[in-house]
Amino acid sequence: MDEFNESFKDFKVIEAAGGLVFNAEQHLLIIHRLGYWDLPKGKIDKGETPKQAALREVEEECGIGKLKIYKEVETTYHTYNLNGKDILKKTYWFLMTTEDDSELVPQTDENIEQAIWANKDSLRKLNEQDTYALILELIHASMDL
Repeated sequence: MDEFNESFKDFKVIEAAGGLVFNAEQHLLIIHRLGYWDLPKGKIDKGETPKQAALREVEEECGIGKLKIYKEVETTYHTYNLNGKDILKKTYWFLMTTEDDSELVPQTDENIEQAIWANKDSLRKLNEQDTYALILELIHASMDL
């Protein structure tokens, strides 16, 4: 772990949380943002636990409720540059279900153009040209959960 800390000592760390959300038909909730298919997630607010943040972010980004967390499935890390500052984003991922069958409402002020329920055939068609590699790995792993 010391090598990890040393490698990223100059990075600002941002913690986030998100969901791999399945409905009653076992379709996965995915969003389309800035040209890529993604999963609902967002920054953890001060005083929030990762579970609380994941529930809030899914609800805000997709307009969906009645969410239930089953378990934490993964913690991922990725880096990016924002306004000249190197960022290390640590994201906690939770397996969730919902009984909410109302229409999905994408959070357009967060650049979310679409929120859809994708079946396994649709998920298999996603690729690295339209989905971030890390997200693609999570999606493919979720099909086995």
